[in-house]
Amino acid sequence: MAVSASMVVALKTLFSVLACAMFATLLWLTATDGLASCVDLQYRWFAAVLLNFYITFGVIGAWIVYKESSWVSATILIIIGIIMGSAITCGYIVMQFFKLSSEESSKDPLYFVLVKHKKRCMIATVIDSYIQIVALSFWVAYKESSWISAVFWILSLVCFGSIGTCVYVVRQLFNLSPQQPVSHLLFNSSNKYFLSSDPLLMVHTNV
Repeated sequence: MAVSASMVVALKTLFSVLACAMFATLLWLTATDGLASCVDLQYRWFAAVLLNFYITFGVIGAWIVYKESSWVSATILIIIGIIMGSAITCGYIVMQFFKLSSEESSKDPLYFVLVKHKKRCMIATVIDSYIQIVALSFWVAYKESSWISAVFWILSLVCFGSIGTCVYVVRQLFNLSPQQPVSHLLFNSSNKYFLSSDPLLMVHTNV
């Protein structure tokens, strides 16, 4: 069932009011009767209500564990939720609604509230890594004498990331002779010949 933007505002308002109402109730009960009356298990109905609360919160707690990216934050939220009850539950739901982007709110806000969000910084890191792999791939293609070896090493970079990069660099270092400077690592075999024979290029490498 699709949810309109007005429904999202209504849900935010509803859960905000419920959270405030429950929090105010807890403060009122604590101020008038103290905390001792909240744990009086002599009343059987109270024991039944308490058991019902923990069973219900078990489902909500499982959702919180699924939503949170860290076990630490999930554990803290669950502990506070057990102590504070629906005040924390409603507050957490409202917080999830306010985290929605305008695009998510216009599509299916309830789905995006319930679903676990991927870390945007992680997505940016992955994109950044593959852009660097593309740059390294041009260098590998320039270095290798055949397309077969170039494709092999580029696939190694894509599949194994930094491991493939380190293996390739170490391989190039072993290919250098003791007389060659480390800067020759950057160039292919034909350019190494020019570097050793052209005085102008030799001046540039010694800078």
